[in-house]
Amino acid sequence: MDGSQLLVSVPPQAASEAALRADVLSSYLHLVTPEFVARLLRQEKVQQNNRLYNPRVVTWLMAYQRLHGNASMERAVANVVHGLPAELWPRPCKRRRNNQVSSNDGSYSRARQELPVRVVEQMAGQVLEGLLAQTGGAAQVCGRRAFLVDGTSLRAPHRPETKQEFPPTSNQHGESHWPVVKLLVAHDLGTGLAMPPVWGAMSGPQAVSEQGLFEKLLGKGVPAGAVVVGDINFGVFPVAYAADQRGHPVVLRMQEQRARALLNGPLVDGLDRELEWRPSRDDRKSHPDLPADACVRGRLLVMLVRPDNGADAFLLALFTTLPAAEASREDLLQTYGKRWNIELDLRTLKSTLQLEQLTCTSPDMIAKEIHAAMIAYNLVRAVMYAAAAQSGIAPRRYSFARVRNVVEHFLPFIAAAKTPEEAQALTDKMMYCVGQKKLRNRKGRRSYPRAVWGRPRTFPAQKA
Repeated sequence: MDGSQLLVSVPPQAASEAALRADVLSSYLHLVTPEFVARLLRQEKVQQNNRLYNPRVVTWLMAYQRLHGNASMERAVANVVHGLPAELWPRPCKRRRNNQVSSNDGSYSRARQELPVRVVEQMAGQVLEGLLAQTGGAAQVCGRRAFLVDGTSLRAPHRPETKQEFPPTSNQHGESHWPVVKLLVAHDLGTGLAMPPVWGAMSGPQAVSEQGLFEKLLGKGVPAGAVVVGDINFGVFPVAYAADQRGHPVVLRMQEQRARALLNGPLVDGLDRELEWRPSRDDRKSHPDLPADACVRGRLLVMLVRPDNGADAFLLALFTTLPAAEASREDLLQTYGKRWNIELDLRTLKSTLQLEQLTCTSPDMIAKEIHAAMIAYNLVRAVMYAAAAQSGIAPRRYSFARVRNVVEHFLPFIAAAKTPEEAQALTDKMMYCVGQKKLRNRKGRRSYPRAVWGRPRTFPAQKA
């Protein structure tokens, strides 16, 4: 049975107000049930005794570490000693029953290492499926859900295993110290929820490009018929063809030279032309598996736009496979105008959750760390969506970092609540505070001369 069949969707109408208003731990417990974990372990042929650090507990603690900005394992284990609800242990082990839980992190460290990657990946997928169902009424593009696509890089520890899997980059000055992971993500345009990411090596013989990872990303669960929005790096034929073959409309920015070649003429403001896009000689050279009759039918639009920071106006060329009857020029311009949100989402993952510098020492642990980070990220996004549902404003009008801080503050109190009524009262207070964490209104974007500042050459402390 395919692993994706284990992802149990929650119908939108079944998502109660209480579920949407739950804190991140309650949402995790609601979505990753003991029954789901048991089925998952049977599928992966994982046999485990009744232990303190079961897969459900370990995955939550890894997400907790990312939620708290890559907290230490010792801090995560302190929650097991005092501060986690009994629902995490449907059948408490002897140490749990006798209240003899050690504060040392050795057992947790071993449990992290032993937990299969597929188990963490499927748990992350289960959380996402449930949250996507609960946010089914999120902002859409022409009646379709839309996803922003972009890539970034992460640094891994300097270890033989990580260097072999993700070789360091090099330039005229020689080889860098850090192994580098190329990561490609797809985030919901309205809610910011993150689909399962894909990654590979940035350098070396197994290096992959963002365009090369794109096809793999589409197969990771992007909802059928969803619109894919990409910047100029994705405005190439192989990306448009891969999305078209899977039934995903695209809104892609094109380089001026490529757009002129496709039009066989100059770019003119106001142009909206239907055409057939066929691969160039270079496209076939880089993708020899393209069929001889490969073709994408769509529209090329050219618009004179001016950035809101006061910069000079320029001609924006967009390629889309959405028909004119479904998407007007204004719709497409407004949709692409929101593409910058993915840059902010990546900054959140790398800075707020501190995913930019990984501390794990093996490729398998890197995979588990990334999936756990997505669980933490999506659970906070769900809290933001719940606040938006109460206030009536867009979920992205809330500050992720400020909402995360509120969630981080209330989490131990809600987890340690003695009664459901006490937990609900704390959750209500948390949601009241979250509702105040909107992004500040700015009268205009100030533009400053671009400057590059060097980073200190420091080595991060080893945490895992």
